[in-house]
Amino acid sequence: MRIVLFCENKYAIDILNPIQIEANREGNNETLWYVHREKIPDFPFQREVRWTNSIQEVYNFSPEVIFVPGNIVPYYLPGVKIQIFHGYAAEKKDHWVIRRYFDTYFTQGPFFTNNFLKLARKYNDFEVLETGWPRQDWVKEHLHDFDKEKEALLAKYQRKHLVLYAPTFSPSLTSLPHLKTALVDLTNKEDVLIIIKLHPLTRQEWVDEYKELARNNKNIVWIDDFTVTKYQLMADMMISDTSSTIYEFLLLDKPVITLRAISKDIYWKDITEPEQLCNAFSEVLHNESYINLRKWVISNYDPYSDGKVAHRMLEGARDYIYRHGVPKYRSLNLWRKYTVIKTFGWITMDSSIHLPSYHLALKKLFSKPIEG
Repeated sequence: MRIVLFCENKYAIDILNPIQIEANREGNNETLWYVHREKIPDFPFQREVRWTNSIQEVYNFSPEVIFVPGNIVPYYLPGVKIQIFHGYAAEKKDHWVIRRYFDTYFTQGPFFTNNFLKLARKYNDFEVLETGWPRQDWVKEHLHDFDKEKEALLAKYQRKHLVLYAPTFSPSLTSLPHLKTALVDLTNKEDVLIIIKLHPLTRQEWVDEYKELARNNKNIVWIDDFTVTKYQLMADMMISDTSSTIYEFLLLDKPVITLRAISKDIYWKDITEPEQLCNAFSEVLHNESYINLRKWVISNYDPYSDGKVAHRMLEGARDYIYRHGVPKYRSLNLWRKYTVIKTFGWITMDSSIHLPSYHLALKKLFSKPIEG
């Protein structure tokens, strides 16, 4: 099977990599990564996998299946277009927006499956299959790989607990402007070492501010890495706001504290004022009700910790092709087509592919092919 791993943003790298690993294990697949040049200038696997910055090369590869952790994929590419999601943040409205780019949605767990099945019945042009989320395969494989590194880090700083601060980047949702003083207070009052891991899209002024905070505080460590997963495995607790990383951490059965999360349903400790952080720390460590809430999240958001998510995804893709064949392209409305061409550019297509006439009008908006 010819597989494209569609990597538009940095966060997609370790979501897609378990599929690459499983495709290699099977031994009868060809894979090609599409890596967006502007958003990912330093692709970490460039010596290990076949990859390209060129949408034209993706088209020429003639994929049978395209796995996408983002919200958009070029409609003119051949292949089954599969949405595999970039997290668990169901409270964000765009999580449930059906943009019509995808032939099927591979969901993480029953909570998501049930909601997308309702949407599938409404739109009647995509399918839903529950597989789990592929990054959990990596978690299964590496669950205890960093235990010694954690022990060494805590010993170096002579601290008892490792706390991860991983806020969202969204200016309207992030806790970054509010929690700096409270984080320092927490290191003074509790036996903790805080590691700060910011989202790749965080505003530069906040990045600079928190780097400076780490330089001036012996119990706060700045982490500059494209993935947060390693530090989720190492940490005993996470502090955040409204971020999909909250659910990833809860799935590890570990406590979370947030500041003013917008989630409709809260399965962790949410505080409304930064000054409440220190008291919340002690509460979540010992309150059994938070343990029970985490168990519910594990059962409903993603119960697939068996290390076989990527296998189910490849099997699901093959089954779709067996039943429907390989689509030549995805039919969309004019606005969605325009959005794709504006984002990823135009390509030279096979002359046997006949698209609607207004498609050519869109092409004329661009004087030459643009490779995203």
